Amino acid sequence: MIKVIIERKIAEDMESTYEIEVKRALKAVMGASGFISGESLVDINHPSVRTIITTWENLASWNRWFNSDLRRDSNYNLSQILEQEEKVKVLKTQPLS
Repeated sequence: MIKVIIERKIAEDMESTYEIEVKRALKAVMGASGFISGESLVDINHPSVRTIITTWENLASWNRWFNSDLRRDSNYNLSQILEQEEKVKVLKTQPLS
């Protein structure tokens, strides 16, 4: 299992538009093969910074989604309202022993 953390900084006064677009993107990702779950978090000290954490069965599933036309299309409007390019970090789960 892997976790993908995506950080986005929303352009000023675009929060409501972001909420609409992120819901559209969420609908698209929910149908992706290997997608397990996801959540959206708001930075308490910087409300324009959003963090998305998704869980995937494996790296291949994430890569398939990340490189898909559906993701590109569903994220296009999101990318237009960001102050900077999103940051993506892929992490594997590590059991604590």
